[in-house]
Amino acid sequence: MYLSTEKKQEIFKLHGEVETNTGSAEGQVALFTYRIAHLTEHLKKNRKDFSTQLSLQKLVGKRRALLAYLFKKDIIRYRNIIKALGLRDIIKSI
Repeated sequence: MYLSTEKKQEIFKLHGEVETNTGSAEGQVALFTYRIAHLTEHLKKNRKDFSTQLSLQKLVGKRRALLAYLFKKDIIRYRNIIKALGLRDIIKSI
């Protein structure tokens, strides 16, 4: 499988302070970003895989909701995770 337990722990350790903190919004966003990148590569090769396309759309929606939550609750954490993952080119100051 493309996402092993070790890889998940590495992602959560990098973005969620510790590898056991799997519920942090930053860790979840990082995990979703990794999975989105993987599914995007799959869809480049398999254009007619509509179930994967639906899964990708759901993941993007979940990540967007988590980012909206972070934006609303703590703008500093939001900006840090955006910068760390390179999701936006320009962060607008509010």
